[in-house]
Amino acid sequence: MDLFELNRQRELEKSAPLADRLRPKKLDDYLGQDHLLGDGKILRRMIRADRIYSMILYGPPGVGKTSLAKIISEATNKAFEEISAVTSGITDLKKKVQIAKDNLAYENRKTILFVDEIHRFNKSQQDYLLPFVEDSTIILIGASTENPYFEINKALLSRMYIFELKALTHEDLSKLIDRALTKDELLKTKNIDLRDEAREILINYSNGDSRALLNGLEIAIFSEEEKNSKIVIDKSTIENSIQKKIFIYDKKGDSHYDLVSAFIKSIRGSDIDASLYYLARMLEGGEDIKFIARRLIILASEDISNADPKALILAVACFHAIDTVGMPEARIILAQTVVYLAAAPKSNSTYLAIDKALKFVRENSDEGVPNKLKDTHYKGSDTFVKDTYLYPHNFGGYVRADYLPDAFRDISFYESKNIGFEKDMIDRLNKIKRGNNED
Repeated sequence: MDLFELNRQRELEKSAPLADRLRPKKLDDYLGQDHLLGDGKILRRMIRADRIYSMILYGPPGVGKTSLAKIISEATNKAFEEISAVTSGITDLKKKVQIAKDNLAYENRKTILFVDEIHRFNKSQQDYLLPFVEDSTIILIGASTENPYFEINKALLSRMYIFELKALTHEDLSKLIDRALTKDELLKTKNIDLRDEAREILINYSNGDSRALLNGLEIAIFSEEEKNSKIVIDKSTIENSIQKKIFIYDKKGDSHYDLVSAFIKSIRGSDIDASLYYLARMLEGGEDIKFIARRLIILASEDISNADPKALILAVACFHAIDTVGMPEARIILAQTVVYLAAAPKSNSTYLAIDKALKFVRENSDEGVPNKLKDTHYKGSDTFVKDTYLYPHNFGGYVRADYLPDAFRDISFYESKNIGFEKDMIDRLNKIKRGNNED
C-alpha cells in the first residue's frame, strides 16, 4: 500500500458514519446478546472451539448481526465474503462459491459467506446454496430481520443453527454512548457535555437500535456550536437531531403477531392502560385500522359476550365508524372502544359452549330431528304428529319441553359465568322455568 492509498483510507475512515467507525472488531468489544455470547453460552463456545457451522442471525435492526459475523470470521481465521440478498442473484452467488472453493484448494482455508437480508432470496437462490452448505464448501451466515422459520426453505433451515438476537438493552446503549465519547478518534478530542436528560431521550429514541443511537448522537454533536471550549448536548439538541422514535414493527412478521396478542390479552385482562399502549404501538407502526377493529369485534363476542351484549354492538359500530372517517381521527374511536371493552365484565361462556357443541357433533352420529320440531310447510308434512309441539307464545313466552333428540336429552353445552348481564339473563330464565314448573 502506497502513501496515497493510506491517506485515502484514513480520510474514508474519518468521513464514515460513527456507527461504522465504532464497529466492534473483537468479541470482548461486542455489546449485548449475553444469552448467546455470555460466558459458557453456545455461540461463545462455538467460537472458542473453532467449530463454526452455518447459521442464521435474526433480530431487529442495529443489534450487530453484520459485526458479529465479521468477529466470528476474525476469531476463527476464516476467509470472509459478503453479499446482499437485496442486490444479488445466482450469478453473484456462483462467484462467491468459486472464491470459497479456491480458498479451500489453494489455502486450505474455509470461507464464511455472509448474506445480509437472506430472507430476500427466492426459493431457487436459497436452493442453490443448499449443496455448498451441506458439503461445507461455505459456512453460510445469514442475517435477517424476519423470522427464518417463515422465510427460509425448510431444507436449508434444517442444516443451519438459528440464533435470535435481541434489541440492545438500556444499559448496552448507555455503554455504547460512553464508548463513542471516549474511544472514537473524532469525538474523544472534543469536550462534550452530554446531559443526563438528553442521554435518556437518545436511548429511548433508538429503541434498541445501536445504529440509530449513534447516528443521532453524531448529528447532535457536529451540528452544535462549541461554546467556551465545550459542546453541550441537552434535551433540545437531541430532540432537534432526531426525527421520531423508531418503531420496530413488521405488519407481516413476529412483531405484528406479538403486539396483537399482547393487545388482546391486555383487554381480556381488563388493563386499560396496557390496552391503550399496545393500540398506540400498532397505530404508530402503521397497522391497518380495520384489522384492529376486526379483532375488537371478535374479542367482544369471544371474551365479553353476554356479560355485556353492548360490547359487540359498540365494536361493530367502531368498525363502520373508522371506515367512514379514517385516520387520524379513527384513533379516538378505537381508543373509546378499547377502553369500554377493557372495562367491561368478561365471559367466554358462549365461546366455550359452541366449541363444546361442535366437538360433540363431530364425535357423535347424527340423530333425526324430533317430529314435533320438523318443518310443517312442505308437502307430506301433515303426516307428522304436529299437535305435540307446544307454541311458547301461547303459554306466556315459555313452555317446558324437550328439544334435543331423545338420545342426547341429557347433554349440556352452555355454562353461565354468572357475570354482568349474563347473570341477569340466566337468573331471568331460571325464574321463568321455576314459575312454569309450579304451574
